[in-house]
Amino acid sequence: MNIRNAKETDLPKIIEIYNNSIPSRLSTADTQPISVESRLNWYKKHTPNHHPLWVIEIEKTISSTDKKSPEIAGWLGFQPFYGRPAYDKTAEISLYVSPQYHRQGIGQKLLTHAINQSPKLGLKNLLGFIFAHNEPSLKLFKKNGFQEWGYLPKVAEMDGIERDLIILGYGLIK
Repeated sequence: MNIRNAKETDLPKIIEIYNNSIPSRLSTADTQPISVESRLNWYKKHTPNHHPLWVIEIEKTISSTDKKSPEIAGWLGFQPFYGRPAYDKTAEISLYVSPQYHRQGIGQKLLTHAINQSPKLGLKNLLGFIFAHNEPSLKLFKKNGFQEWGYLPKVAEMDGIERDLIILGYGLIK
């Protein structure tokens, strides 16, 4: 597995992975697929030295040739929190894994990398905004030391069901 900074040419795969998460209603409040064009400015706001966007590649064997080819299995992005300068040392993270790679340690690898690299990015706090019914993500983040820092009841409605949002935080400076 290899984690690297995303390139603009990775954007279609990043969006494909994101769009694959929408029908489950677990990971995003988007209810309809998004387009690559709609996320181009979002992509350009990521900077490798403070708010990177990473992809994780795995070597996939091409059956007809037995050659190995890298395939993007997931991604993690850092976003500024609240958009004000005083919050510059805090970042919200988003983590998405392609469905065929769920439960294979991809999310764990990305989250560990984010925690380990955050001090080099000048970050002191990481935040995850996770739906209360998204038990796999809650379990992953809590297993890695994130704690509940906030609870927003019934702030989202999807398919007529009100959903709670949990804010998990991780303080990098102990």
